[in-house]
Amino acid sequence: MKPGDHPDFYRFAPPPGASRQSTIVLDREGRFTHDGDPIDNPRLEQALRSWIARHPDDGELILSNGYDWCYFRVEDAPFIVTALHDGATPTLALFDETEEPLDLETLSIGEGGVVYARVKKGAFEARFSRHAQTQLAPLLVSADPPTVRVGARERVLPARRVAAA
Repeated sequence: MKPGDHPDFYRFAPPPGASRQSTIVLDREGRFTHDGDPIDNPRLEQALRSWIARHPDDGELILSNGYDWCYFRVEDAPFIVTALHDGATPTLALFDETEEPLDLETLSIGEGGVVYARVKKGAFEARFSRHAQTQLAPLLVSADPPTVRVGARERVLPARRVAAA
């Protein structure tokens, strides 16, 4: 049994001399830094992407690998859509190497025309990368107001609502 399987895992004190607060930051483009320095190791960066979760008690963003966890800061959305795969049901490819169906009802438009979607069963927001956003073009039926269509379903994209800090 991994420590993360214990029902009180997220309530245990941090290891001696450690803190649950970290200086890890995920920037708008989906790159991690630690103490202001970029994390250049691709395997570590991919691991961090796969460890994104929410603390079960306070809902704050954390990184958890099942053996330890810490809070981290996100400059924008905690997930990045890296590609949009076309099909009867378009699929979002996320930067943690997972895929899930595009849900039109979760799309919104943020500052600068950036598109966002809810992912991971609605638990997280994902920001479309520039590449993924260009792949929305075949679904766009109107630019003003921005409207997308998948099959017979059409949706005007609302303005993104940003939660208060």
